[in-house]
Amino acid sequence: MCDLSIILLVWRDVEFLPRCLESIAAAKKNLELEIVLVANGIPPETLGLVFDASRAAGQAVSRYASIPIHMIHNQTNRGVAPARNQGLPSARGRYLMLLDVDTQVTPDALNNLVQFMDENPAVGLAGARLEDANGTLQLTCRRLPTVWSKLLRRVAARWAYNALADEMLVAYDHRTPRAVDYVIGACQIIRRKAFEQVGLLDEQFFYGPEDVDYCIRMWRNGWRVMYVPSARVVHAEQRLTRRRAVSKLTVLHALGLARYFWKYRYAFNRPRVANGA
Repeated sequence: MCDLSIILLVWRDVEFLPRCLESIAAAKKNLELEIVLVANGIPPETLGLVFDASRAAGQAVSRYASIPIHMIHNQTNRGVAPARNQGLPSARGRYLMLLDVDTQVTPDALNNLVQFMDENPAVGLAGARLEDANGTLQLTCRRLPTVWSKLLRRVAARWAYNALADEMLVAYDHRTPRAVDYVIGACQIIRRKAFEQVGLLDEQFFYGPEDVDYCIRMWRNGWRVMYVPSARVVHAEQRLTRRRAVSKLTVLHALGLARYFWKYRYAFNRPRVANGA
């Protein structure tokens, strides 16, 4: 059993892969790592071309060549939850990490997350502090969404941002660890025992909000969900559902939200799940 298994999902964002792998290798230190790479609708030869291009550009591919990488290839885009569920059962780590490929972990991030989980056995799942390339904080630990807040997130106005401040924990300093309702799925570390109890992601969610659902299930099975700001991860947030007002992906996302609110039987009055959040 290794220390950490990283389930890395690649779809249209394959160009981010070399930098993501390089950052993982640079942050490895004394950890024993493995990577489960799930290619969603990407031909194997395309991934081969990406690695070849990295070598031609002089990138230090050899640094991550020492980390075992297990490949899973899907001929079509199966969605986030189903694809990640392909990788999770084969992972051997004491901890499992769901990581978006458009991220770069900072040198201490992996060690800090593993250390935090080792020191806090009641925590089933934790998320890192996500920042953009300029170091600007991304508000990725939150209270549960409501139908109203999901609508407000589509409004590019200051009053909408202010109305979302409570849900987005704007007043929280994001410098000290705290329990939260959920952390987004761009970077989640999961305790193996918690995973074995809670199970796989809900595959009825194609593209969101499987991350919110999984955190609720953690809380309801007696595990805490925490935000760990000492683990910094650079995230090139793509917001795929905002690129076009109407697309197949936005429709699937909307259906996922509808399923979420139906599953938990609320719309405007969020239930309380986090103890001490």
